[in-house]
Amino acid sequence: MATTVEQERPEAASTEEALLRQRLRRERINKLVFRFLGYVFFLGIWEFASGRILEEALIPGPTRVAQTIGDIWGRGDVPDAFRATLLRIFVGFTISFLIGAIIGIISQNRWLEGFFKDAVLVSLTAPGLIWALITAIVFGNREIGPIIAIVLTTFALVTVNVSEGIRALPKDLVDMGKAFDVGLLRRNRHIVIPHLAPYLFTGLRFGFSIAWKVTVLTEVFSSSRGIGFEMRLATQLFQTDEFLAWVLMFFFFALFLEKVVLQAFERRFFRWRQEVAAA
Repeated sequence: MATTVEQERPEAASTEEALLRQRLRRERINKLVFRFLGYVFFLGIWEFASGRILEEALIPGPTRVAQTIGDIWGRGDVPDAFRATLLRIFVGFTISFLIGAIIGIISQNRWLEGFFKDAVLVSLTAPGLIWALITAIVFGNREIGPIIAIVLTTFALVTVNVSEGIRALPKDLVDMGKAFDVGLLRRNRHIVIPHLAPYLFTGLRFGFSIAWKVTVLTEVFSSSRGIGFEMRLATQLFQTDEFLAWVLMFFFFALFLEKVVLQAFERRFFRWRQEVAAA
């Protein structure tokens, strides 16, 4: 009798697990369907408004903008523009991330916290437009301008997240590591860094999204290449369809990096958490 019950339990557990997977799969499909319908709805309104509510020259429809995207790709302008913008973002946000993480860690000292407090507050509250204009005035078309604008706009996001992570660090684990004579490097590797990882990824994702906007905004004012420069050139020539084409390409590429690349990297980094949850 006991053997029969023991045999039934794994079967019941596997059945429940299969039902749970089916339900989660249906939820994911429903989310994707409704997201797709949202795109169809808003693109349909846009297409209907173009040439009916507003002149097509002012608001070209998505069909015309899609054709313009194909023309821009055919000219070969897209790779060079995206390469220039991505290089600025990579250099600027790498510097910003390192600076923000270091300030977040050392700000646990109350004197250093007071030293950096107002600088972090200014970075958090000042619009990116201000830094874009200041760097445009000071540096002109030089490459360092967008990089400095990225650093000034995004480092505080990383600082705040890291400092919050340090404050939430379980003191018991640190004390236990010290009690068992665990070295500083091993404590940081096995306790501090795994604990700070979610806070670092939060700062990375938020900071990266802001860095995109600030970079393109800076390129609009003071650059001779990049996505923002192409947008400015299109507006100066009154080519609304080309301007919207660059806007859409910028939007979809940023969405791809955020929803596909960064989220895939985050899932891979935290795959051990899924294993723990499944256990």
